Amino acid sequence: MKKQHRFSVQTRFLVIACMAVFLVLVSACHQDMYNQPKHRKALMQSDFFADGMVARPQVPGTVSQSQALYDEHLSTGKVNGEFVTTFPYTITRSVLRQGQAAFNIYCVPCHGTLGNGRGMVQRRGLTTPANYHTDRLRGVSPGYIFDVITNGYRNMYPYGSRISLEDRWAIVAYVRALQWSQYATCDDVPDDEAFKQECEAGGSESGDDEDEEDAEESENEE
Repeated sequence: MKKQHRFSVQTRFLVIACMAVFLVLVSACHQDMYNQPKHRKALMQSDFFADGMVARPQVPGTVSQSQALYDEHLSTGKVNGEFVTTFPYTITRSVLRQGQAAFNIYCVPCHGTLGNGRGMVQRRGLTTPANYHTDRLRGVSPGYIFDVITNGYRNMYPYGSRISLEDRWAIVAYVRALQWSQYATCDDVPDDEAFKQECEAGGSESGDDEDEEDAEESENEE
């Protein structure tokens, strides 16, 4: 026969007292914060503010982080809606090298090493990209080139979200260097005898390499 366990009067009283305290505490909780009005959409209507708008105006006398760092010239290549004719900072040799590296990654497949539109995309029979050495593109401003890189143009995809701000300006600088190099004369070569002799000998290694690649490509296609 099993032994029956019975709670003492004191134990029962203690349990009842604890339950009573628990019920009092639970009944004291409110759902006010959980049930308060919420504005889940930025531009939805609201009765909380006097103007009926959820979106609040900027606090007077304050400047947002984006405004503090925003430079129209640097960020858009425009000033007052017009393409800029200058660079937002000094172009150095290191900037040109940075531009060359980025150009080789993002631009060469379409525009080619020399920027003449003879990249692999054109060689495979797709739409011929722009040739930087046409009179029209040689005459455009740096801001225009920056805007095209950022927002795209016709079949060209926008690279604003893929190439950093600094790399885009570096590419613009390198494109300008490419344009200048194809129309430079021996008089533009630095005053160095070795450079002078190489220039007067004629031809460019990059151009020769590209011609050789064209010949090899034609042989492979045949």
